Amino acid sequence: MLVFLLALMLLAPAASKRAESFRPGSDYRVPYKLSNDYWHYRRYCRQACTQERTPVIGDSVVWGHYVAPDETLSHHLNEIVRSERFANLGLDGTHPAALNGLVRHYAGGIEGRAVLLHFNPLWMTSKKHDLQTTKEFHFNHPKLVAQFRSGIPCYRASFSTRLWAAVEQRVPFVSWTSHLRCAYWENTGLPAWTLQHPYANPLSPFRAGRPQPKPSGDPVPQQRTDAATRKRDLAWVELDKSLQWRFFRQSIEHLKERHCAVFVLVGPFNEHLLSEADVARYGRIKHGIRTWLASREISHLIPPVLPAEHYADASHPVAEGYALLAQQLLQDASFNAWAR
Repeated sequence: MLVFLLALMLLAPAASKRAESFRPGSDYRVPYKLSNDYWHYRRYCRQACTQERTPVIGDSVVWGHYVAPDETLSHHLNEIVRSERFANLGLDGTHPAALNGLVRHYAGGIEGRAVLLHFNPLWMTSKKHDLQTTKEFHFNHPKLVAQFRSGIPCYRASFSTRLWAAVEQRVPFVSWTSHLRCAYWENTGLPAWTLQHPYANPLSPFRAGRPQPKPSGDPVPQQRTDAATRKRDLAWVELDKSLQWRFFRQSIEHLKERHCAVFVLVGPFNEHLLSEADVARYGRIKHGIRTWLASREISHLIPPVLPAEHYADASHPVAEGYALLAQQLLQDASFNAWAR
């Protein structure tokens, strides 16, 4: 029996890849409904790297929260270089603490490759965003963070929850079972799904296939929000005290250990929303980020602020903003030297 279970754990995920057809196009991005399907993310990342494409990794800014798949940063980069060189490996909601776990455990096939890594300063605009509050706070992607030595004071999951998340990070069979729940059984287990659908065949969702990205950029509206024009005072966390910046540095170091050539894109943050004092505070943060990256000889760009009308909110560009950002990257000497 033990031998059978071990064989099942080893063979089932591999057999599933053969059974599930997966041919992502040039503008593919992980569907919003599969944001927690890390097994699928690993498969997509490995396939993109096998095709010699450059992963563009980051949060919803890379993913393209307010735009269609053919309006994202990776799309505009590909359009300018006239090849399918860049792959959208953004994942909605991946703050740096989660991004650190994503690249460590689910960035399959990335060894020795060039990687465009995005840092969103939004995650430093308050202690809550920076995960420094001592009160329990349910943040995005808790299964991606380090479970037992995270140093995140607001993470209060039970021991069993942490243990299972740590196992899922390291055992493909467990992440594969989570993939089945996300992709086919509405984020529930098979028993719960059958209770909700007592007369349905539990295999019927497999015939429908995985959720696919919607042409409109599911499920968010393609319009500017009030947050794109409303000024506010932000409680910036100093760079040397920021948990999110610490986790982002760890991601860079991990990628370097895997012999990746890393290019870091910082922002673009919507400085039009900031008061004069906040612009100065953010300027010091940008200077600190630039100094740290330069001291480690990491290629990077902190682009000029985009026109106000090119932002949908504090950190997400609209389609015209992504097009301009792609141009800024490809006009940057360090980016072109890295991209060779």
